[in-house]
Amino acid sequence: MKTFAWYFLAAFAEIGGCFAFWAWLRLAKTVWWVVPGMFSLALFAFALTKIDSSHAGRAYAAYGGIYIVSSLFWLWAVEKARPDRWDVLGASICTIGSLVILFGPRPQ
Repeated sequence: MKTFAWYFLAAFAEIGGCFAFWAWLRLAKTVWWVVPGMFSLALFAFALTKIDSSHAGRAYAAYGGIYIVSSLFWLWAVEKARPDRWDVLGASICTIGSLVILFGPRPQ
């Protein structure tokens, strides 16, 4: 379960950091939004190093599904736009793929 906590922390840190740049460049917010965005992106990178995986690439691949689900939650909770059925279907497919990557049997 710790792995999932690190994944979700990484996802929200990445989304928050990227949203800070989005706010600056697309929503005409002040450039100062970038400062907490950079800290958030550093937290994202730190959190991914805490994933219990023997290989970075596998941890990043599994993270993709978590990121997608987290992004849709951000869409709903922060941007107040409800994900549609295609968003939910796509996120479900990606989540299944992430679970296969995370929990698939590996040779010792």
